[in-house]
Amino acid sequence: HPDTPEEGLLIEKLFADYPVDVKKMMGKLRKKAEDLGLPFGEREKTYNSRMSQELGLWAESKNKGDAFHNAVFRAYFADGKNIAKVPVLLDLTESAGLPREEAASVLATRAFKAAVDADWSLALEQAITAVPTFVFKRDKLVGAQPYDMLEKLMAANGIKKRG
Repeated sequence: HPDTPEEGLLIEKLFADYPVDVKKMMGKLRKKAEDLGLPFGEREKTYNSRMSQELGLWAESKNKGDAFHNAVFRAYFADGKNIAKVPVLLDLTESAGLPREEAASVLATRAFKAAVDADWSLALEQAITAVPTFVFKRDKLVGAQPYDMLEKLMAANGIKKRG
């Protein structure tokens, strides 16, 4: 949600125009996360992830993408931290084993802005509206789906299962 203000937006407000029981939805997400062994806390707000995406591409360029993305995931979904805030992102950078000062420079100069803009443009072109979305050629798998659906998508596109 690129229009989310830096201070965040209440999840109840985000879904106010939809026939959604937010408490029930969050309960289902919490249960699913628990079943998968993933951390999931009592989030009340959603935050703008734009700067974390830019920093994530930088972390990937330093071979620390997984560590950074995992730190952001935990901070956002388990701890309810505001990942739009630069100090929060810099702390997460350090926890992923990346240099804080370099991360601050990446954010200040918006060094990966164009790359994230390109990712967003591609998503718009391909009408991607949900996370996750898997795209192979002209086929798409949108939203959280059972593993067998992903296997079918891959098989239909000539990707063989590893042994």
